[in-house]
Amino acid sequence: MDRWNPDERCYLSQCSQTKTGIYLMQEGNEEPFNIRLHLAKDILTIQEQDVICVSGEPFYSSERTVTIRRQTIGGFGLSIKGGAEHKIPVVISKISKEQKAFIMMFMGNTSDSVNKNVNHMLQVQVLRNAGEEVTLTVSFLKKTPAFLKLPLSEDCMCIPSDQSSGTSSPLCDSGLHLNYHPNNTDTLSCSSWPTSPGLRWEKRWVDLRLLPLLHSRLSQHMPGSDVCRKNAFQVVAVDGVCSGVLQFPSDEDCLDWLQAVGGNISALTKRNVSFLAFSPPFPVRPIIYMGWADEKEQDCVQDRMYSPKFLALRGSSLFKFSAPPVTTWDWTRAEKSFTVYEIMCKTLKDNELVDKRRHCFSVQTETGEDIFFSVELESELLVWEKAFQMATYLEVERIQCKTYACIMESHLMGLTVDFSMGFVCFDAASKAVLWRYKFSQLKGSSDDGKSKIKFLFQNQDSKSIEAKELEFSNLFAVLHCIHAFFAAKVACLDPMFVESRATAANAGIPSLGSISCNSHTPKLKYKNT
Repeated sequence: MDRWNPDERCYLSQCSQTKTGIYLMQEGNEEPFNIRLHLAKDILTIQEQDVICVSGEPFYSSERTVTIRRQTIGGFGLSIKGGAEHKIPVVISKISKEQKAFIMMFMGNTSDSVNKNVNHMLQVQVLRNAGEEVTLTVSFLKKTPAFLKLPLSEDCMCIPSDQSSGTSSPLCDSGLHLNYHPNNTDTLSCSSWPTSPGLRWEKRWVDLRLLPLLHSRLSQHMPGSDVCRKNAFQVVAVDGVCSGVLQFPSDEDCLDWLQAVGGNISALTKRNVSFLAFSPPFPVRPIIYMGWADEKEQDCVQDRMYSPKFLALRGSSLFKFSAPPVTTWDWTRAEKSFTVYEIMCKTLKDNELVDKRRHCFSVQTETGEDIFFSVELESELLVWEKAFQMATYLEVERIQCKTYACIMESHLMGLTVDFSMGFVCFDAASKAVLWRYKFSQLKGSSDDGKSKIKFLFQNQDSKSIEAKELEFSNLFAVLHCIHAFFAAKVACLDPMFVESRATAANAGIPSLGSISCNSHTPKLKYKNT
């Protein structure tokens, strides 16, 4: 049963883009080759150009045995390229039309008759020293190597065997010198497919890779580093299948495709979050955000500075995964989780960046540890920033108050940060309130970075500043919690945030009135003194 509502389908349709274009793709250390990209709302299709037999029975799918005979002029009438020294197969690159075996052999055949581990010159010598008739076992290389397209340049033209210096480039043709004759004017065929009667071949774009976009990630950077590729990026699907490095002719084309693919991924993520919002147990703990970010390694080695992590804001927690959570059980196996109101998130300015990566943010944990993340697009950074603000606000709105144990003047106390009342300090044993101040009365604070915080409150009547020093065992958690409550107070006064909150509620993110949670923190009852 389709559980998407019409509004979500409309959103996906409006936010998704479809694009098609011909660009380059590189896999590993291979030469880039032409590919056609087609972007749909939920899948990226990568196609390569191939020669397809459209009529007749193709025969290139398996090995064949071909017998060739030495001609009076022109030798065996074929040229070869490649060799083991360059880790490429020995391939038949040209064939004379005079050769009777031409119909059974064409450019792109690789010879299996000779040991594939030999180098180019040894292969040439084997053919040169063969008799008048040679039987070859050949098979078709469906993906033609880039070196087959290299021209037979003047500086690597093959010379007569009796003049040979013994040097030959395996990337250039070796063939005319197999029983070379200077009067031979026959040209070698460069046909890319056979012209056998009854066969008709066409060049067509065929699917090379299909990448589902849900929870896919983008990367402009070299794996694990802060080095950004020039006009290139890759897409990695949730199952680990990689697109290869997609190369574009200009910055504008690259950014255009990067934003289009990223936009479709975001639209699918939003749709998936909305789906999970109506699936148990998620209504109790709403998902505010899901997406990829690269985490900077704390003890990084030179070749691995960053690792991809999947971040999720759900309920009161920020989760960090190595892969997107799919099942309920996956949520219990996060690498790390943090309470959103006890951590601090900061978007880094240009002068705060730690390396060449842009679009970065830091998360300071409840222990004071700083974790750095980067995303690929500025739009992704803005989405994260707003999502974290929303998650913090919703959680502060839900809990309403948070109490921390502390010590003041050698006595065990409790400090409550209350969304309605502000700061309340009470005796831990008797619950008697010692002092209370509104948020607006806090005029400043300082801490020693270890355990102590000094608050400066303004007395409402005398307008004098009153200092209160408290000691905590979890200093950073307290500081971050106070910041979260202040941020939530400010957000209530921001019309744009109030509007976005209403939009989020309409999209399925529940507000306080619609959340039912058994772990709701009740307000404390204090004794006034």
